[in-house]
Amino acid sequence: MSTASRLPKTVQRFTAKLPTEVNRTIRRLAVLSLIGQTVLVVTGGAVRLTASGLGCPTWPRCTSNSLVNTPEMGIHGFIEFGNRLLTFALAAVAALMLVYLWNLRKQRRDLFLLALGLLASIPAQAVIGGITVLSGLNPWVVGLHFLVSMALVVFATLLVNRAYGRTGRFMNRTLEPLPQVLRPVMLAVAGFSAIAVMLGVVVTGAGPHAGDADAPRNDLDWDLFSHIHAIPAYLITAGSLFAVYMVFRHRIAGPFRTAACLMLGVTVLQAVIGFTQYYNGIPALLVGAHMLGAALLMSSSTNAADLAKASPAR
Repeated sequence: MSTASRLPKTVQRFTAKLPTEVNRTIRRLAVLSLIGQTVLVVTGGAVRLTASGLGCPTWPRCTSNSLVNTPEMGIHGFIEFGNRLLTFALAAVAALMLVYLWNLRKQRRDLFLLALGLLASIPAQAVIGGITVLSGLNPWVVGLHFLVSMALVVFATLLVNRAYGRTGRFMNRTLEPLPQVLRPVMLAVAGFSAIAVMLGVVVTGAGPHAGDADAPRNDLDWDLFSHIHAIPAYLITAGSLFAVYMVFRHRIAGPFRTAACLMLGVTVLQAVIGFTQYYNGIPALLVGAHMLGAALLMSSSTNAADLAKASPAR
């Protein structure tokens, strides 16, 4: 007896209306997931940079007597609870994605598992967020919370690529051959991006924006780790410049050309923001922009590495 035949009649009628191939709705949900994960990074940054990290002083409730923020909590409670609400919105998008992929769960196992991973990680993020609050904004827990968000941006980027058939087993297009050297270079750039983000977490944990006036710091040398953090950033810039140089030298067109140029643009923008904030006293607005840039860097480097891996070698 098949799985479908064991389902109740009502469920069978519902699943019969679901897509049997990747359609526009599935692709839009994948893009919405990527946008949502990126926005979550920004709202999480807003929580910390506005000293709203303990705007909801407990978890899972916002206060001991209220699930939601109250007017007495002011703007800090609103910002913190708004960030929590976005997690539920992302969970709804991931769940809806799984529903739309139900008839494709075996045929498009790649999409189904990525969507399932995104959904499963969201409650895990909520738990880490709760530990963050209950630990009084311990900088290492805050850093873990941010790194998980970065991993979700990577997964969402891969989901978009697979949904549009740009990469993976179900590619619906032929990518232009690339010089063989570009594949390891792009993989290295993606790896250095991850290292730069992890070191950035250490720098942030030593810096002034703790999320609350009484939150602890990691007591490391902020200036020293800022310079260490810059080392992988230089390597990312070199790799991105090399990729764009190879693209124009070999007249490579198509998705990889766009991906390489986008990655270089994001890298240069991140460098400008990073240097500007370093020499201007680390203003909160620039720190927030740098956090957004980190999410864009992880997405663009993942995209470029994914396309390079999927492209045939010259």
